[in-house]
Amino acid sequence: MTKPSRRSVLGMLGAVPATMLVASGTGAADGSRTPEDLRPGGAYDRFVAQLAAQDRFSGTVLVSHRGKTVLSRSYGMADKQLSTPNRADTIFALASASKPFTALAILQLAQRGDINFYDTLGTHLDGFPAAIADTVTVHHLLTHTSGMGDLLANQEFLAKAGTWTSADEVMTELMNIIRKEPLKFAPGTGNQYSNNGYDTLGAIVAAVSGQSFYDYVRTHVFAPAGMTRTDFYTRPQWLTDQRIAHPYTLDASGQRVDALRTGQGASRMFIGTGGGNAFSTAPDLVRFACALQDGKLLNPAYTELYMSAKLPMRQRAADPAVRSFMAYGATAPIVNNHRLLTHGGGAAGESTNWTIYRDLDWCGVILSNYDQIDLTAMINQERNSIVGQA
Repeated sequence: MTKPSRRSVLGMLGAVPATMLVASGTGAADGSRTPEDLRPGGAYDRFVAQLAAQDRFSGTVLVSHRGKTVLSRSYGMADKQLSTPNRADTIFALASASKPFTALAILQLAQRGDINFYDTLGTHLDGFPAAIADTVTVHHLLTHTSGMGDLLANQEFLAKAGTWTSADEVMTELMNIIRKEPLKFAPGTGNQYSNNGYDTLGAIVAAVSGQSFYDYVRTHVFAPAGMTRTDFYTRPQWLTDQRIAHPYTLDASGQRVDALRTGQGASRMFIGTGGGNAFSTAPDLVRFACALQDGKLLNPAYTELYMSAKLPMRQRAADPAVRSFMAYGATAPIVNNHRLLTHGGGAAGESTNWTIYRDLDWCGVILSNYDQIDLTAMINQERNSIVGQA
């Protein structure tokens, strides 16, 4: 069997003229002066515009202060076939950037007393071998220290994922495959990013709450946060709802092709999971950040528990101004002595990132329906504009 490319595997999970949209004035929400680099026409704005002009970015960026939009720009097409442009409220597939919603659901259930962080997997789910059921804890799953693997390398998953045709079938068949995978290391002895772990957390949410994972998150996360366009949309909805951006991936010839309508579209899962591919807009993600910090989703103690650092992560680059940590569901780096909460995602035709600048009351969102963009450079431009000016 031919080994699939990583791009085609990620697809299962989930120069263009610029369309410039809302750009507010130069004042931050508290009346202070907005950093020069964040203003309309500033360094960050110019950087994104240049990428879009070179067809190296398609999507929406948004920067807000205390919930007030400071800069919002949208570029490229949500659907090239229908000539539908990306707009400020276009809905994008988030890929793994929706994992924090899963973690938040777990924290809500823990706050209610229905889950303990030391609960073993077998406390809530049946069918796992004793070596996994009796050793992997909720805390391990939340922090990617469970030793569980990743379905992106599982041949059974790759062969079957595109054939599932309902949310129930996705959850049932996914967990049947995950139950058969051995641990990569003893729980708590290592740290390895695991989609399987977050898919399993989604199943725990359903088992403990008595609702489907999707209904629970819609009712207890999206609704109270006012995220009116955010949902776990299905593959048929993605194809037909003109509010949702289509994913454009680079093919072997270097051309952008619609990963939903051609080739990989047939292998896309019917719906996302606890591991990722909810859909959202840039304004909705700002609403999530505000609701979280305003105590609308968790009480103050559990909000801090959710957002705070749990374990150090290995540095990808030697930068004395950055220290990386894992929180519950997101990373919690310290940058220039400021606390951040952030998560990104990537799949075929999907590049996403959102960041809450906890000490500074800023929020930054980058949502793209292109893959293989220089997302790191965009994040650094946003981050340096905010933290570098503080």
